[in-house]
Amino acid sequence: MPQAPETTGYRPLFAVREFRAVFVAHAFSVLGLVVSEIALSVLVYDLTGSPLMSALTFALGFLPYLIGGTLLAGLVDRFPVRRVLVVCDLVCAGCVGVMVVPGAHIAVLLAMRCALAMVAPLFQGARTATLTDVLGDGELFVLGRSLLRIVAQGALLAGFGLGGVLLGVVPPRGALFITVCTFLASAALLRFGTRRRPARAHRGQALVRDSLRGTRRILADRRVRVLLLLFWVPPMFAVAPEALAAPYADGLGTGSAGLGLLMCALPVGAIAGELYAGSRLRPATRTRLALPLVCVTLLPYAGYALRPGLAGSLVLLLLAGAGSAYSLGLDQWFVAAVPEEVRGRAMTLNTAGLMTVQGAGMALSGAVAEFAGVRATVAGAGVLGTVCCLLLAVEARRTEGAEAPAPQGSATETRDGADHDMTGR
Repeated sequence: MPQAPETTGYRPLFAVREFRAVFVAHAFSVLGLVVSEIALSVLVYDLTGSPLMSALTFALGFLPYLIGGTLLAGLVDRFPVRRVLVVCDLVCAGCVGVMVVPGAHIAVLLAMRCALAMVAPLFQGARTATLTDVLGDGELFVLGRSLLRIVAQGALLAGFGLGGVLLGVVPPRGALFITVCTFLASAALLRFGTRRRPARAHRGQALVRDSLRGTRRILADRRVRVLLLLFWVPPMFAVAPEALAAPYADGLGTGSAGLGLLMCALPVGAIAGELYAGSRLRPATRTRLALPLVCVTLLPYAGYALRPGLAGSLVLLLLAGAGSAYSLGLDQWFVAAVPEEVRGRAMTLNTAGLMTVQGAGMALSGAVAEFAGVRATVAGAGVLGTVCCLLLAVEARRTEGAEAPAPQGSATETRDGADHDMTGR
């Protein structure tokens, strides 16, 4: 098992061969998802001429996350994690491959979009869980998780630009075909670049029942429950400026250039904050700062009440994004609080909940802005979100030192009987 580094920084991660494969596969997978979403929305608009249908293509990416992350989460622990990852990538490649077929009906395209979103939390949960196998559950895990988040944020920025360039050169189905290749490349890297490990838990009762039982077990633990809420609540409020960026930019009179800057500011701030915390702060310092950062990360949004211009708004968004460095401290607490035999489904539940609350946050922001206006909605999200984070931080302090639920059966029993193939072989 890799040992935690003596000093801070991301360099030790790349000394681990398996992590290098996971890292590159992650970049391929995220780019594939982003470009496929852009290309599919353009394809749907070309076929229907309906802005509503094009927007619906994006919206369909949220609800299936919740379904896949709760009803199918047991897959992540019932089967060898490498197989889960590879099969998920192959399913994604197959779904996008169906989209590429000329003449595919709009209903088929939307169904494949739902399937992609349903598989995504399983893949992301399994990938996070396997980091503990590859890097251990200490400092290297925290840094590895942070680096994957940074790559995801960077891939979002690059993916939107790359998607635009691709669609200027090739038709939407051509761009979709390229994403099929990125998913296949990710599957190959994970299959041949990581070791095969046994499943974490027995394959006992029916999948859906087992998944729901695991979810109940995870949420029944007070410490785990508050940590999940700390992962979910800040992003639910943080999406308000992103959801309202278009009308806000229009109100400022900045045009498409201003809109692009407003959309980029938050992820750029998040990347800068995580890079600084991961490379310059020691583990004890990151842990000590986690809750204070949670409590202030949304506070810059209150500055929207002062009616800042474009430059002031960008500064506020950069500050809010940088505050998301609190995640490094939460990651360490979360992996320590969750029993190993349900770790995969806990990570899957975390991912599914995160995407679901962000979708809900976007919808609520739009609804409130219809009556209160954009500036008041963003400022209100900052104030209300800060109050919620303060309450969660108090609860997190109260649960410090709480023991994780005792594993059901020995580690040997859990692993020995669970080495099953997802395909039934």
